[in-house]
Amino acid sequence: MSCSSSSFENCVSQKQRQSSARPAAASEPADRATPVSLSRQDWLLMLLLVAATFLSYYPAWNGQPLWDDDAHITRAELRSFRGLVSIWTELGVTQQYYPLMHSVFWVEHKLWGDATLGYHLVNILLHALSALLFLRILQRLQIPGAWLAAGIFALHPVHVESVAWITELKNTLSGFFYLGSMLAYLRFDQARDKRFCGAALGLFALGLMCKTVIASLPAALLVIFWWKRGRLRWKTDFLPLLPFFLVGLASGLFTAWVERKLIGAQGAEFNFTLLERCLIAGRATWFYLDKLFWPAPLAFSYPRWQVSQAIWWQYLFPIVALVLLGVSWALRRRSRASLAALLFFVGTLFPALGFLNVYPFRYSFVADHFQYLASLSIIALFSAGTALLLARLGLWGRPLGVAFGLALLAALASLTCRQCLIYSDPETLWRDTGRKNPGSWQAHDQLGCILERRGRYRQSAYHFSMHARMRPRDPGAYSNWGIVLRRQGKLDDAIAKLETALRLDPNHFKAHFHLGQIFDERNQWSHSAEHLLQAARLQPDDRSARFNLASVQIKLGRLDEAVVELKQLLREQPQNSLAQLQLALAFLRTARLREAAAVLFEAIRSDAALAASHYQLWTAVCQHPDLASAPDYWHEVLDLKYHSSELFNNLAWVLATHPDPALRSGPLAVKLAESACRLNRAPDPHLLDTLAAAYAAAGRFTNAVSTLQKAIALADTAKDTNSLPGFRSRLELYRAQQPYHER
Repeated sequence: MSCSSSSFENCVSQKQRQSSARPAAASEPADRATPVSLSRQDWLLMLLLVAATFLSYYPAWNGQPLWDDDAHITRAELRSFRGLVSIWTELGVTQQYYPLMHSVFWVEHKLWGDATLGYHLVNILLHALSALLFLRILQRLQIPGAWLAAGIFALHPVHVESVAWITELKNTLSGFFYLGSMLAYLRFDQARDKRFCGAALGLFALGLMCKTVIASLPAALLVIFWWKRGRLRWKTDFLPLLPFFLVGLASGLFTAWVERKLIGAQGAEFNFTLLERCLIAGRATWFYLDKLFWPAPLAFSYPRWQVSQAIWWQYLFPIVALVLLGVSWALRRRSRASLAALLFFVGTLFPALGFLNVYPFRYSFVADHFQYLASLSIIALFSAGTALLLARLGLWGRPLGVAFGLALLAALASLTCRQCLIYSDPETLWRDTGRKNPGSWQAHDQLGCILERRGRYRQSAYHFSMHARMRPRDPGAYSNWGIVLRRQGKLDDAIAKLETALRLDPNHFKAHFHLGQIFDERNQWSHSAEHLLQAARLQPDDRSARFNLASVQIKLGRLDEAVVELKQLLREQPQNSLAQLQLALAFLRTARLREAAAVLFEAIRSDAALAASHYQLWTAVCQHPDLASAPDYWHEVLDLKYHSSELFNNLAWVLATHPDPALRSGPLAVKLAESACRLNRAPDPHLLDTLAAAYAAAGRFTNAVSTLQKAIALADTAKDTNSLPGFRSRLELYRAQQPYHER
């Protein structure tokens, strides 16, 4: 018996009556969506589906941040309330302008900081809830196999990339709003209650603020209505969706502009003719269908195939796709289901089919996460077809039919669990990508960066060299290679690679920056300043380049330029202790010692340990007669909030032992040395040596002798044979009522 009905539900009812199976669909008219009440068993099954989803994704629960996750998890400068406002009001402060999605990240960071468990659990929960919304939509549309479809969507391994990758909160969150909006609109379509239409529009707008790929929702709803009714009416079908189309179009155009102008989806890698884009679209469509029906192997980054109008077989993909659509159109009077599913699938995929520039196309024309929502229609079609077949065989709802469905879901869950393992950490992810896509320069680049951070420079250099071999015109490959060669101490080779990067791109920031550092290390300061100046011009917001430039300018004697740059840096970062120390050095070189002292005090307020480690600066400052004779300066050091025993000890030694009597201050040296000893957790012979010298400078020789005897005892116990001769020599001076002075 053939099924000539235009709707699934009548067809299923006929097959179920013939096979004596229990009915799976209501007997409502084909153009009406009927609500389905939930029984206690339904609630239990929904709970089991959510639990199965969480268990299938268990290996990803504690997965480390991957690739661009750090750019999506809220950065330090955006974690305040003002940062939250910036997320909504400023372009460029976040990876993409999806303000609601980044606001969710902002809230998540407030809840669990950088710990990844919370981020992953939210993604999995949203995915599970989307599966339940999908179930309710199918039930409302009276499509058979709804439970099977929901299970396949929840457990299909092709969705692992969308769920296990923290960044793809944009997919799971926008998908949740997309399906919620669709369900609300279907209720509006049934009841014509404007409240449901308003709710659907609101959810749609929220979803667009997470990812604008859902802009296809109104078109998808029209496909559904055409499938249900066989025709579309302007007043009942098109007109209520007009606001959805307008909002979606505006959002899509804005995102396309952002992708091009701010994210970089333009240039030679995106220069394709319309015909070439059609070739990409045809091949991508079949790629996604293939991964749905045979999800192996799944990779984080697939090969970026060569697109050529001269290769005849590439035309087969779009031609066969058009033939399939044509056959489905010809069979629409028999059943509109396959055509509707294909239109939904291709329409939802459209933004990722190559007709629009999206940044990931520089790596590959396809990605699993692109078909997160598009897969819904194919899954629904497959599940409904399976239900029809099992009903015809008399197995729908019977133990054997249930066993088949459970076995299919168990297989998918097993594949999902296995696929999650590669998302555990970046190195695992990129090594897996390299195995499945040996031509992936991206995998080599990322592995090179990971291994460089771990200090595995030889292996890192290999991966960067492979990147350069695969993309010989990519300046980034050579700059990274040069940087890691520098880490290995191979400076000549590093310079050669960095200069190659500059020949390919004279404005390559990293190459200028690292050449500047290498020439600085080689004391070739003129060359260093030339490259650092160019780096600072290319990226004025990069404070490292400007700081290094100022440091080199000091070495070149361009002190006024250095002071100007360092003061500007300190206006931007008042607590930058490195800049403070360099500014103090510049002031010292220009004999502006009082200003140097003031900056040093600020430096120790910012970072006491760092400031103390630059005791040469403090020594130079306290050797100035005006400052040495002004103990108020050094009393201020004692009053600082952050104390350092090393700093106090160094200052005390200078003030106690300086050969110029005008620069000595015994009483102040005692205060500093006593403070140094109090701050140290355990007795230190060298601190006691300084304290003894301070006592002697203050004329307290009895204290000097007893203190230095303690130092000698500690050094003797520690077998510090290098220090003992000096200690004993100074002890004889103190016994003779003479202080110790440096020569």
